[in-house]
Amino acid sequence: MAATSEGKFELFIGGAEIPASSGEHQTLLDPATNRPFAETAQGSATDARHAIEAAEKAFGSGWWANDDGSRRGKVLWRLAQKLEERTEEFARLETLSMGKTIKESRGDMGFVVRTLEYAAGLADKVQGETIPVPGPRLDFTLREPLGSTVHIAPWNYPLLLAMRSVAPALAAGNSIVLKPASQTPVSAIALARVAKEVGLPDGLLNVVIGRGAEVGEALVTDPRVKAIAFTGGLEAGRRIAELAAARMVPLTLELGGKGPVLVFPDADLDRAARGVAFGIFGNAGQMCWAGSRLLVHTSIAGPLTDRVAQIAEKYALGPGLSDRSEMGPLSSKGHLENVLGFVDEARGAGAKVVAGGERAKQLELAEGNFLRPTILDGMPGGARAVREEIFGPVLTVQSFADTDTAVRMANDTPYGLFASVWTKDLTTAIPVVRRLESGMVSVNEAPVTFPQTPFAGFKGSGLGFEQGIDAITYYTRRKNVAVNYGVPKAKG
Repeated sequence: MAATSEGKFELFIGGAEIPASSGEHQTLLDPATNRPFAETAQGSATDARHAIEAAEKAFGSGWWANDDGSRRGKVLWRLAQKLEERTEEFARLETLSMGKTIKESRGDMGFVVRTLEYAAGLADKVQGETIPVPGPRLDFTLREPLGSTVHIAPWNYPLLLAMRSVAPALAAGNSIVLKPASQTPVSAIALARVAKEVGLPDGLLNVVIGRGAEVGEALVTDPRVKAIAFTGGLEAGRRIAELAAARMVPLTLELGGKGPVLVFPDADLDRAARGVAFGIFGNAGQMCWAGSRLLVHTSIAGPLTDRVAQIAEKYALGPGLSDRSEMGPLSSKGHLENVLGFVDEARGAGAKVVAGGERAKQLELAEGNFLRPTILDGMPGGARAVREEIFGPVLTVQSFADTDTAVRMANDTPYGLFASVWTKDLTTAIPVVRRLESGMVSVNEAPVTFPQTPFAGFKGSGLGFEQGIDAITYYTRRKNVAVNYGVPKAKG
């Protein structure tokens, strides 16, 4: 495969695709083969400042920010329809970039389209309120766009997780600087190209590729930036929070997770097993909200673990572009080695490897970053594999004897993003849901979300939220206006 089989991708600033100021480029590797598939520009702090200048100019023109929201909505709707038409093209780029199966990438693109459609419908509904106050006064609020906003996206769902913040920010009238992850930037550049095609004014959507330590920090610390959205790891999130706090800039952080899946004795075991498998082996476990900790009642621990293991052993591993593949590779060699390190450490601590636990042995997969779906049973509560985010297809199994123990185990983590409860009895489910320290909880379902439902976490899983009808208000500021319309009394 040639190094430029998918072409060359430069930066996108001010409505044009331009090379990095340094002329530097990087080669991207297909995780299924570790062979080159594309070349991209490698930007710098200089390029980050250039992008902010373009965003500021576009916002300052007032055409987008001050225009009738319905016109903004029409542009976003056209963008959604064009992306839907080009689903296969974008899905291919996503799969080549990070390895997920083409079926998963098509699903991601469906969510991207729905997110844009949802934001398009909100664009003309950014409104204030009237507030009753004493005397001859009219008091009302205005919702105004913030200005230039920065969006730092992760590599595991490159376009989907970028669009969660980009869409409402544009709908509210702001301009955008998007920094995709360095290893998965091509779909963001492709998005900017399509946005220009459908009539998004130049400078409203800028894309800068580059290292987080340089480009990311240059964006976050620039005094012209009015809001930041970041999805990624906990340590990087803390660093961005420190930088944003110095300037009192609004910040949304969607960070890691260590999702507990609680299965009670009356659960439908076959259905629960399928849900557990989907929640940890989907996208090769590279999900912040993966259900990575199975907490199962002692009376059903053996049968349920066996069912999940049977599903794991049947997963068809293969290159993401093959429609026959059910799980693709991990995103890079380095990430594969890191995940294997967790497994080896757990094995050394006495964990039983019920399924997987090693690289795929098929010859045709030897060059890629393939790990068999893995289940670790008998894990002590303090083990690193139980407490830290592995970000791979690795499920740990622990058992509980009563509900209080189950809830305590579920909450015994620095994270609080997602949890799942499996039971046929709502008198069990609802009290447990209320006690779980998780921003999102599903009952009798694997991880699920929609553009209209909030996506947020507690504790170390982040600050603020994305998605939902209120997400658009994050990208506005509220101004109170008090009007005294009384006639002044005559003197004397």
